[in-house]
Amino acid sequence: MPSKSSARLAALTVAAVCSAASTVVIAAPAHADAVRIHDIQGSTRISPYAGRQVTDVAGIVTGVRTYGSSRGFWIQDPIADADPATSEGIFVFTGSTPKVAVGDSVTVSGTVSEYVPGGTSSGNQALTEITRPTISVVSSGNPVPAATVIDARSVPNAYTPAGDPAANGSINGLPLRPEKHALDYYESLEGMNVQVADTRVVGATDPYTELWVTVKPRENASRHGGTVYGSYTSQNTGRLQIQSLGKVADFPDANVGDMLTGTTTGPLDYTQFGGYTLVARELGTLKQGGLERETTRKQRRGELAVATYNVENLDPADATFDEHAAAIVHNLQSPDIVSLEEIQDNNGTKNDGTVAADRTMTKLIDAIVAAGGPRYDWRSVDPADGEDGGQPGGNIRNVFLFNPERVSFTDRPGGDATTATGVTKVRGRAALTVSPGRIDPANAAWEDSRKPLAGEFVFRGRTVFVIANHFASKGGDQSLHAQYQPPTRTSETQRHLQATVVNAFVKQILDTQKNADVVTLGDINDFEFSDTVEILEGDGELWSAIKSLPRSERYSYVYQGNSQTLDQILISPSIRRGCDFEYDSVHINAEFHDQISDHDPQVLRFRP
Repeated sequence: MPSKSSARLAALTVAAVCSAASTVVIAAPAHADAVRIHDIQGSTRISPYAGRQVTDVAGIVTGVRTYGSSRGFWIQDPIADADPATSEGIFVFTGSTPKVAVGDSVTVSGTVSEYVPGGTSSGNQALTEITRPTISVVSSGNPVPAATVIDARSVPNAYTPAGDPAANGSINGLPLRPEKHALDYYESLEGMNVQVADTRVVGATDPYTELWVTVKPRENASRHGGTVYGSYTSQNTGRLQIQSLGKVADFPDANVGDMLTGTTTGPLDYTQFGGYTLVARELGTLKQGGLERETTRKQRRGELAVATYNVENLDPADATFDEHAAAIVHNLQSPDIVSLEEIQDNNGTKNDGTVAADRTMTKLIDAIVAAGGPRYDWRSVDPADGEDGGQPGGNIRNVFLFNPERVSFTDRPGGDATTATGVTKVRGRAALTVSPGRIDPANAAWEDSRKPLAGEFVFRGRTVFVIANHFASKGGDQSLHAQYQPPTRTSETQRHLQATVVNAFVKQILDTQKNADVVTLGDINDFEFSDTVEILEGDGELWSAIKSLPRSERYSYVYQGNSQTLDQILISPSIRRGCDFEYDSVHINAEFHDQISDHDPQVLRFRP
């Protein structure tokens, strides 16, 4: 996935133009008589008044946002109409700190705009606003309109209608059916005072002071209390993002499985990073669920333990080396081979042409020894400067860690950033021409992306081929809550090409030696049910071993309240047929607010 912090900072940089570049204007500006909020909101996602002036729109202030670039306040008409599809609330964008208070009765004149968080190119839905407002306070201290309760009964099980083919798949112009589709239901409450009660946390508190809850605790529940994303048609309708209008210091540090007890009440917003969001005026109380980091079992003498771990842009300046080392030694029980993703070069994001990562690796290996683990050895291939994507200057790459007391590495010289490794036959068995080496690095599939690293290991006299991967991220895909349904996943195109290349390489190994042990692992950046993984598996050359786990355990990453699988270990038929392998998704990061990486490591144990 793209770095959450980099994506969020980029969004905040452009947020100030929210009433300009990201505004959808449907009609030429024209003066209109005073209208009610439900008239402005209308019964579709786009206001019938978009682009028009409105005068003396009346409402009670239900929330005031005094921070960030989207400052303003929400108002709600206390007298609702009879149409459940028309919202009674709306956001008034002021751009500066509003001079109103909750409970004020106001009239607002201004321009109705449709602001698209992230810009129109993002494909996100639009938020109906009144911009360039003139505000009059009629009275103060009025009761806030009663909050609409969002719960398991009120949210439909179907997530979204299919988009209109005549509108390029957009749902913007479709009549809202809040009794049938969750996205329609939430849209019908846009800007209104809403409430949830006693909700379970399904997405831990992040650095941006937000978390995710579910109002449907039984919906695809994980063993730890999260919500598992198991297919493209199970979007998990009960998820809702929670932010707060209060002080940052008062926001709870929540883990997955915690409860937000009591009532959480405030306006329903729509944001780029999560869609429909309850911006709490009153926040419930956190009740901890007691989530603890998992520890896998130690491999037995005759078992080879192979792991994959995305260490999230690790460079020598980071303060997380001791924690990563403790995770490898104690939680992963010192696997024999560890495929590391996102190892940066010796000076991190300083963009000066440095590509070597020996300082990064030495610091990690020393930390592992200090934590009581073995002194690992390592192999990798330095990338060409700026050619592998990731943070500019960071030159992330895949690296093999291995315990030389348990496993040996077969070095076959000649590998570099541009030289491809191949498959040959030595004494009737498959062998790599270059080890460590990169797989077809000149292929266009790897443009601005990490090249897979192949290595040949020997455990108890048996050769094991290991291929470390970090496929292209999902950056640029439309969100689950997009206006286009189904959303477009443009990033798949490159991952499909990458999966094709890796599968073809594995097939070469198996064509040379049918019973070869091949482990293909890493941050695949796609789901175990995805077309990417289906291509990677091919005609049985590989199989994603996370599918051996119960569905409630199949996840390594939590995104927008969905527990999902991105990190995987795929195995060749000789390993799968043996039926003596064990797989463990070791949950130590993704569900915690104090994570050291956003990925959970994966461990496979088997007898070669």
